[in-house]
Amino acid sequence: MDDGEMADLTLLIEAIAAIPAIGRIRFTTSHPLEFNDRLIEAYARIPKLANFLHLPVQSGSDRILTAMKRNHTVMEYKQKMRKLRALRPDICISTDIIVGFPGETDKDFESTMKLVEEIGFDQSFTFIYSRRPGTPAASLLDDTPPEVKSQRLAHLQATINAQATRISKSMVGNARLIGEFVDVEVTEAMTNSLRGRIVTLDEKDAA
Repeated sequence: MDDGEMADLTLLIEAIAAIPAIGRIRFTTSHPLEFNDRLIEAYARIPKLANFLHLPVQSGSDRILTAMKRNHTVMEYKQKMRKLRALRPDICISTDIIVGFPGETDKDFESTMKLVEEIGFDQSFTFIYSRRPGTPAASLLDDTPPEVKSQRLAHLQATINAQATRISKSMVGNARLIGEFVDVEVTEAMTNSLRGRIVTLDEKDAA
């Protein structure tokens, strides 16, 4: 900035939102530490911000988060979600979760499942940990059997899919889902998506 002010992501979003030709803004922040109060508050001030956030948590266990060197806690993540939902109660939230990280116990995995249920993620990109040479985690003892990791992944994905289905079904028949560009009536709920149709001008006039 010419005046010496630090140009953070929030300031960039504000500048983009001021451009009349731009109707919707959607961004991804790769780490909870980067999702600060200024970004959260932007959801209250900037209507052009899409009603969606992808914020990777990776694990619901503080012990595993420390091993991953994530530098945030589960409580801090949940506090950010509470602040955000106070401003946008119906916001859609997706995340990334890794199962089977070296040293992950049944208790650690149960903590992850508890977090998933508490937050109620609309979607999650889930993965089984795979060792990558040269990374700090590559030297950690990884004694969890592959079949246990696969079972955990299947349980996690089934839970996420069930949550997504419940959320999607709650939208069926909602003829006033107004996006930035068109009105859509949701006609069918699927596991990870919705099916709908555009509401015509005649239908809107008759409503």
